[in-house]
Amino acid sequence: MRKKEAGILLHVSSLPNKYGIGTFGKDAFDFIDFLNKSNLRVWQILPLTLTSFGDSPYQSPSSKGLNPYFIDFEILEEEGLLLKKEYENIDWGDNPRKVNYSSIFENKMKVLQIAFKRFNRSDKDFEKFVESKDYLDFSVFMSAKEINDLKPWYEWKEEFKVFSEKVEKNIINNYKDKVLFYEWTQYEFLKQYNSLRNYAKSKNVKIMGDIPIYVAYDSVEVWKNPELFQLNDNHIPTKVAGCPPDCFTTDGQLWGNPLYNWDFMKTNNYEWWSKRIDYSLKLYDYLRIDHFRGFSGYYAIPYGDKTARNGKWIKGPGFDLFKDKLDYPIVAEDLGQLDDDFYEMMNKVSYPGMKVAIQGFDGDPNSIWKPSNYTYNFFSYTGTHDSQTTRQFIDELTPSQKAIFISDLKKECIHFNINFNEKGQNDYLTMKLCEINYLSASRCAICPMQDLLAIGEEGRMNFPSTISDKNWSWRSVKEDYSNSLSEFISNLMDKSNRDID
Repeated sequence: MRKKEAGILLHVSSLPNKYGIGTFGKDAFDFIDFLNKSNLRVWQILPLTLTSFGDSPYQSPSSKGLNPYFIDFEILEEEGLLLKKEYENIDWGDNPRKVNYSSIFENKMKVLQIAFKRFNRSDKDFEKFVESKDYLDFSVFMSAKEINDLKPWYEWKEEFKVFSEKVEKNIINNYKDKVLFYEWTQYEFLKQYNSLRNYAKSKNVKIMGDIPIYVAYDSVEVWKNPELFQLNDNHIPTKVAGCPPDCFTTDGQLWGNPLYNWDFMKTNNYEWWSKRIDYSLKLYDYLRIDHFRGFSGYYAIPYGDKTARNGKWIKGPGFDLFKDKLDYPIVAEDLGQLDDDFYEMMNKVSYPGMKVAIQGFDGDPNSIWKPSNYTYNFFSYTGTHDSQTTRQFIDELTPSQKAIFISDLKKECIHFNINFNEKGQNDYLTMKLCEINYLSASRCAICPMQDLLAIGEEGRMNFPSTISDKNWSWRSVKEDYSNSLSEFISNLMDKSNRDID
């Protein structure tokens, strides 16, 4: 029998604690215990990179720089680097179910600065870490942003705006404390994260990470290596990324990221991308690559356009980029408008794709999104971080749509031999969809934590192409991780034969 796994999608930021945002502290260890007790083997998270304006982990100032917000204060206190009074009385926000990013932005780095002042910079492990220069680009760039009032690099003072080795040496030599502080945040992040990951391994839990296909325009990559991107002589994008109009968005999605110069990347066998993937797989057991469709063909929108309507599809590197990575534990996010080039690439790489169950309840018995029609080589979901929660989806159905949904759901329950009450409330219907997903034939079945709690609109993680304090801010609380929920999931795992070789 082929191995089938199951897990939960929950970003680190959504973990509970008293200090405004989830961290690698006790609650993260408790969540791993919850997974283990529930016989779940996969914890899927969103990108761990530092967020910037808009708070999106998919728009980071560095493709590699790790988010200091996830460093745990209580662990720093145990290390003798903080006093509890230095962080416990700060106003981290009054809503335990919401990250208050403005408070985090104002206060988190200040507290970390206090800890860094107490840190022994002569620590041998730290000296070795700095000498490796693995995070030097991130540290130099963030120091330069701080020097320039956190403005984007293209608005910096002239002596910093254009990268050169001379500019880099100037920042390192003249702003040594700043550079070392950012190096230390990466050192401390990895120390805490690796401790958590080792604990996960001891509990037979894998961590599934995520990398965005694109980087932000205001990023160290664009500043330092403009040749990697489609820019003009003034380092301004000629075209930017997004998605075309569809039934959900009449204007399409205008992401605004600079596009890669694939012709240049091909000259060194896509070295930058290969290093990025190899680095990520040192952090994770599985690696989800967002918008995998963009490798076979990418949507290019003229820079300066206000919508995505005038974009065009352009052929990408396709299989050529992945020909030496066929045995990598990569999961390809294969949602959106797909074409023959994409399907050809997917057939060659053989990575598992994704299925999203809430798309399959439209009355079509042959829908590829229906859990009863899933085949093995997929990671299946009730919903994703970019979609409605399942409960919200059900809440917003029209009466006629809901009648179709209930009819389909009943047939799915019959297929999977589980009970179904047509008069069940929306929270009941939500949980039935979670059951069906976990019972499906997919290689790995994932439910967002919000769906397992049957949380509605207030639990939505992100609405694409919008900037709002509602995005990326949902959090769980300790009471969510109940014994009854764990027993419910564990019983499903027994019935589904998941985690059996």
